[in-house]
Amino acid sequence: MSTMDLDQYKKAWDNQPESVEKLTALDIYKMSQSKSTSIVKWIFIIGLLEFAFWIGINYVVTQAGGFEPYERLNLMSFLNYTTYLHYAVILLFLVLFYRNYSAITTIDNTKTLMRKILKTRKTVKWYVYYNIISVIILSIILNILIINTPDGFSLLTGVENTNLTGGKMIAVLIVTQILTIGLMVLILWLIYYLLYGILLKKLNKNYKELSKLEENNE
Repeated sequence: MSTMDLDQYKKAWDNQPESVEKLTALDIYKMSQSKSTSIVKWIFIIGLLEFAFWIGINYVVTQAGGFEPYERLNLMSFLNYTTYLHYAVILLFLVLFYRNYSAITTIDNTKTLMRKILKTRKTVKWYVYYNIISVIILSIILNILIINTPDGFSLLTGVENTNLTGGKMIAVLIVTQILTIGLMVLILWLIYYLLYGILLKKLNKNYKELSKLEENNE
């Protein structure tokens, strides 16, 4: 019975005699709760793995000297502070993910479960929005700082001699960074769609099934 698709199970429940309707409705609820709990648990696990992944990437880039151009621009203090702040916000979201998981495992009624599902979906969406928006804002601030730094273009790229001067350098830097930011945002969106979008769709499906179940019980 546990392997039966929730839609098929609900259809079978609709055709059950009234004497067993309440029992099967409870079984459907428990199945939906179990699926929702599993999805929210995976959201938390993926969040942890993602956090560890970005810390690892940051360490590798640091060891490989990837931040040396920003050291030449005296921007490392700014980058370090923003990185620590970013990690603190991510940890806050991970705490929220865990709280959502803990809360959803102890729910004993349909309406509360539906409310927790909506809260979980909202938390994940804000997490995705935060990551994408923070990349855009940080990139814009860095570009402003680079433009306002004497010889910022040369210090960043390591190119000492160039035919580009003044406004042309700034124009090239702005266009390059706009393209880079656009590519980064696209990649992030695809990553988050694959990591969290599929799980949120499954969670939304559970919500709709619970909503139908609640309507039938009224």
